[in-house]
Amino acid sequence: MPADIAAVASVRPHGAGAEAALPSSLTFLNNNVPSPYDPSNLRRHYEQAAADKTAGEKFYKLLANYKDRDALVLGYKGAAEAIRARDASMFNKMSYVQDAARTFEQAVSLDPQNPEIRFLRFSVESNLPAFLGLSKHVDEDKEMLLNAALKHPKSGLDPEAFRTVRHFLVERGHVTDEEAQRLNKVAE
Repeated sequence: MPADIAAVASVRPHGAGAEAALPSSLTFLNNNVPSPYDPSNLRRHYEQAAADKTAGEKFYKLLANYKDRDALVLGYKGAAEAIRARDASMFNKMSYVQDAARTFEQAVSLDPQNPEIRFLRFSVESNLPAFLGLSKHVDEDKEMLLNAALKHPKSGLDPEAFRTVRHFLVERGHVTDEEAQRLNKVAE
C-alpha cells in the first residue's frame, strides 16, 4: 500500500457535547492519557504502518485483540489486517486479506455513513488485485467519498480529511476529469 494512502480521513463530532457522545474506547483514560484507540493515535499508527513494515506489525499488534464494537476502531483494525497482508508471506496473504474484508464489513455495518471507515476500506480495496474478488465495494465507497468531498464543509469531513480524500481520488485517478475539476473547486 503506497504511503500517500495513509493520510487518513478524519471525522469530528459535531455540536455541543459531542465529545461526551464518543464511545468509551475513543475517550481519554484517567489523568488525560489518551486511549490507544483514540482516532488520532490510530491515524498516526496507520500512516506509519503504510510506509514501514515494522510499524505495520506494531499497528497490527495494537488492534489484533480488539473485540469491542466501535465501528471506527474496527475500520482501523481492518486496515491493520490489510497492511499485515501486504507484509506477510505468500502463504498467509490471502488469510489476512480475508480477515480485513470481514472486519471492514463489520465496521461498515455498524456505521454505514462514516466516511473515514469508507475511506479506509476504499484505500485497501482499490489496491487489491481484481482476481481476488475482494474489491466489491470500490464503486460504492468511491461514490460516497466523492459525494462527501463535494459537500465539504458540510459533509462531516474535517479540512484534513477533505484534503486527503480529494487528493486520493484525484491523484490516483479514481474520478473522471470533470469530477476532478469539481473537487478542485471545493474550498477547504
